[in-house]
Amino acid sequence: MRLTIEHQTQYVYSEMVPYTIQQLRLTPRTDPRQQVRHWEIKAAGQLTPFADAFGNLAHTLVVDQPHQALLITVSGEVETGAATSAATASLPVTVFLRDTPLTQPDDAIMAFAKDFAHAPAQALMQALRDRMQYSKGATEVNTPAALAFELGKGVCQDHAHAFIACCRSLGWPARYVSGYLFTEDGSLMQTHAWVEVWQQETWLGLDVSNGIPVDETHVKLAVGLDYRSASPVTGSRMGGGQEGMASMVSVNRQTALSEAQRQAHLQQLREQAQAAQQ
Repeated sequence: MRLTIEHQTQYVYSEMVPYTIQQLRLTPRTDPRQQVRHWEIKAAGQLTPFADAFGNLAHTLVVDQPHQALLITVSGEVETGAATSAATASLPVTVFLRDTPLTQPDDAIMAFAKDFAHAPAQALMQALRDRMQYSKGATEVNTPAALAFELGKGVCQDHAHAFIACCRSLGWPARYVSGYLFTEDGSLMQTHAWVEVWQQETWLGLDVSNGIPVDETHVKLAVGLDYRSASPVTGSRMGGGQEGMASMVSVNRQTALSEAQRQAHLQQLREQAQAAQQ
């Protein structure tokens, strides 16, 4: 499937910002299940490419001119295919057994996962999806897996963290994946998250929120131990007062947004970012 992607992230500040530095994991990498046809990142600052510890293609963005708003846009085309990924050569697979504060299993998670120790990973995924309903606003970006599991609800990030906690408690290496998802009705206008678990000498991608194996509708951006190490955008700034941020994603089959649609998205983004300051 050939997918055209446009992703804008808008920041606004109540006061002038003299300096911003960001790490952008916003560049998909060509691998056995996806081929990047072309890709571009635009931002009003200096972009320096690098590969991070997990082999992700990343950029450091530095804005050293006074600014009260920052817009980051990415666009490109990716052709997707097979549903499995080869091992990452830069790190041993066992690195992805390491717990983090966001993926630390508690007794409840370990007891839940233990029942699936000899079952396929898909069975564990479906059981966890039944246990945790998709619910926006129930959790925050720093909510750990154990709390989301206890609440029985969350978003794709929480599903991924809880599933990773289950897998690692069973001795299955598992990694967090950030990326994009194509939907026929265009209903998902944010980045998405899923999990790759090491099974039978390959990485098996599982989308817990949707209860499906990763397929040609998924475009992978970055992998990590958890959200923090695979987040599309992280960084810091000097000053600026109150910050407002909003992002919007469009994933289409080959057809790009029209200029009128793009401008409408940007206007909506500015309004959402300004509202987030309140």
